[in-house]
Amino acid sequence: MKAVQVVTLTGPADVEVREVDPPTPGPHDVLVEVHSVGVSFPDLLLSRGEYQFKPEPPFTLGVDFAGVVLDPGSPESSGFAVGQRVAGVNLSGGAAEQVANPAIFTFALPDAMSYDEGAALPMNYLTALFALEERGGLREGETVLVHGAAGGVGTATLQVAKGLGARTIAVVSTEEKAAFARAAGADEVVVGPDFKDAVKDLTGGRGVDVVLDVVGGDAFTDSLRCLAELGRILVVGFAAGQGIPQVKVNRLLLGNTDVRGVGWGAYAMTRPGYMQQQWHRLVPMIESGVVKPPVGATYDLTGFGQALVDMDERRTLGKSVVRVR
Repeated sequence: MKAVQVVTLTGPADVEVREVDPPTPGPHDVLVEVHSVGVSFPDLLLSRGEYQFKPEPPFTLGVDFAGVVLDPGSPESSGFAVGQRVAGVNLSGGAAEQVANPAIFTFALPDAMSYDEGAALPMNYLTALFALEERGGLREGETVLVHGAAGGVGTATLQVAKGLGARTIAVVSTEEKAAFARAAGADEVVVGPDFKDAVKDLTGGRGVDVVLDVVGGDAFTDSLRCLAELGRILVVGFAAGQGIPQVKVNRLLLGNTDVRGVGWGAYAMTRPGYMQQQWHRLVPMIESGVVKPPVGATYDLTGFGQALVDMDERRTLGKSVVRVR
């Protein structure tokens, strides 16, 4: 079968589509015929050997995927049936014509979702739910500021926050991204790096309750200044590439504010059943229409490397998807 593989740790331009043996499912795996694969930031890091998970090349990329069950293993234990539509997530392996994935990391795909949308769901939306609920303690009626709001995690956060009853303010860098964030469900949008004063105006001087930050860099200090009393910054990533921000903790003391790390993968993958619980929280949001992943560019299997290059150069909107079939 065909699979997108990292052969040398020299970056996305050098990933290859290769012929490999089909996977052999383990006793707790589901064998899936893959239709679509999400393009994820961990894939980019994996192509350079910069991710915390460091498999030995050659290995297959693909964190998120969607497709059809070929072999459910034990239906009594997995809960799946042959022919069932599913989405799944793992550290790698999904960018192939077939994948054997643990049943606990595989989810029934609602009929309302296409395969492209299914491949855009797991990592970003489960990360957003973990960030807002577990780490952010988000309450109905609070206001969430989302950086990088036109990207995959950003759009997921806008929608999950709405599903949890929050008001959302998107921060983006261009008017094109502003339109995309609005279409994804943002209540308010601020364009440009000087967002602090605009956010204060939008909140009547109070500030926001939660900031979700996938960008880091220079925006971090102004995010601290945007917090209302008892506000929380959720640190998800550092896409700006400007290094790790520093926090003057006296500012936290004066405002009774928090900075909280968000490491969904390390938390969820070591707690069997946790991802399934999260998925059940998402399903009503999917059925109501508040969660509908905005798929940006689509590529064929040979375009996976280009999709990663486009992500690296910050040309992508929403979640890019590779169509396997």
